[in-house]
Formats: sequence, structure tokens, C-alpha cells
Amino acid sequence: MDMDVKSTPPSITSVCLLAGKIMLQSGAETHRVEDTMQRIAASFGKTASQSYVTPTGIIFSIDGTDPTNFMRISERSTDLHKIAVVNSISRQVTNGELSMTEANDQLKQTDLDSYSFSLFFQVIAAALVSGCFAIMFDGSWLDFVPAMVAGAAGYLAMERFHDWVEIRFFAEFLASVIIGLLSLLFIHLQLGAEMDKIIIGAVMPLVPGLLITNAVRDLMAGHLVAGLSKGAEALLTACAIGAGIAVGISFV
Repeated sequence: MDMDVKSTPPSITSVCLLAGKIMLQSGAETHRVEDTMQRIAASFGKTASQSYVTPTGIIFSIDGTDPTNFMRISERSTDLHKIAVVNSISRQVTNGELSMTEANDQLKQTDLDSYSFSLFFQVIAAALVSGCFAIMFDGSWLDFVPAMVAGAAGYLAMERFHDWVEIRFFAEFLASVIIGLLSLLFIHLQLGAEMDKIIIGAVMPLVPGLLITNAVRDLMAGHLVAGLSKGAEALLTACAIGAGIAVGISFV
């Protein structure tokens, strides 16, 4: 005999944690994640919620009597569109336009969706950015194409190496080595005018600009642990890029 089984409605905690997870994995600041989670909880009548967010984890509790929940964040990227979608869902919840189940369904769909462009378009964008930065930093038009090629190759190498090596530091280091070697090759073949301008333009797609911005914003908001950890991560990335370029041009 068939029986209709109703799905268990989501809890306030699970909705808040899902929203926080999506935002943190997409590159949002920790104070924005905490504020969004608390606003969603308050919209469903839980005004005493507490949240503590670091770049690698979320601790959340509705009140002092309920169990405290922890969620580990292991993968982080940059997806500003997902952050905007979660902010939109949060505003709709706050305005009473979405029920808990509807908000949970939309958040799950957002978590599954991929708004990023294909790797091909990302590499093309990296090439254009590299060439334009080379010109912006007083490079000549002779450096435009070499910077584009080196920047595209470096970005593609970083993405491929990151698929093979889980530690992003080594992927960025190896990509920078390739940029340094290509820049040296272009100068040797007299296809570029200034090697430093080619290198500066080519490494710009690898520079952790959003990470540095979020580190400063978190520090200004009083989130010292998150701000310092993101600052340290950005510093490691800068060291990887610098060391890779040094190794690449050491053959001169």
C-alpha cells in the first residue's frame, strides 16, 4: 500500500549554515557572513542567535540552550554572483517574502549552480587583463602581446596545476615560473621591449586582490582572526608569485 511521505522541513540552523557556507566558499567577508546568518535567524523569530566565522569554519547556535553547530570550510574560491544571490535571498527572507522551506530550496539550488565562466573564457580574460596592465604600468605596445601570452599561459598553468596539487601555493609558484620563463624568452627573441613590464602585467591575474581587500575589511570590522589569516594567505600567495618569477628569470 502506497503512503505519502512528507519531507522533513528544514531547521533554522540548517538554513543559516547553508547560507553562510555558500557565502564563505564564494569569497565573502566573515563579518558579512555572520550578519547574514543572524538576520535570517532573526527573521524566523530567533533573535538571540550567535555566530563565529573564520575562513575555514562556521560556528553557529540559535541560543544558549540549543546545541552549537560547526561546519568545516575546506574549499574557497571567488564567486561574487553567488554572494549576491544569497544576499538577495536573505533580503527576501527578512521582508517575509520567502518561507523557510522556500529559502532552503533556493539556497540548495544556488549551492549546486555554477555561475563561473568556462576555463577558456577565463584564460582569454586573463590574457586581455595582462596586456592592459602591461600598458597601464608604462609598458610599450611591443609588450602588449607578450604580456597577453605569458598571462594566459600562467593562468592556465595555475588552474591545471591546482587540479593536480591540492596546495595552491605550489600551483601559483609553478605558474609564476612559467611566466618568468616566457617573459625571458620573449625578450631573448626581441619580441618584447621591457621584461619587467611583461612580468608585471602577466602576474596580475594571479594577484589575490579580493583576498587582500577582505583581509583589510575584516580587520576594520574587528574580526582580527579572520583578517590576519586572510592577510597571511595573501602574503603566502605574493611570496609564491615572487619566488616563481625569481626562479624563472634566474636563467638570464
